Amino acid sequence: MLNRLTFMSGMALGYVLGAKAGRERYEQIVAKARQVTQNPTVRNTAETAAQQGRQVAGKAYHTVSDRMPDSVSQRVKSVRGSRSGSNGQSGTDDWGTGTV
Repeated sequence: MLNRLTFMSGMALGYVLGAKAGRERYEQIVAKARQVTQNPTVRNTAETAAQQGRQVAGKAYHTVSDRMPDSVSQRVKSVRGSRSGSNGQSGTDDWGTGTV
């Protein structure tokens, strides 16, 4: 599913960047994209996928960090903390949803 979404996003971006139809067609495409991204079903699906991704990433992080030497593990923790704030989380993502 991710491959299909990535492919379709690339196709849309390529069309927008390479379109010779002019500004009017570009505005139509942008308006349609906004309409799709503001659809509650799309937003809910994206939020669910983001939450599941964070859960899987968290599990993978803990599994990997348990197997790393302590020096590497501490370095990763310090980088995560400095990049995302003091608690290791940024608060909200691009969709305006809270982090887990």
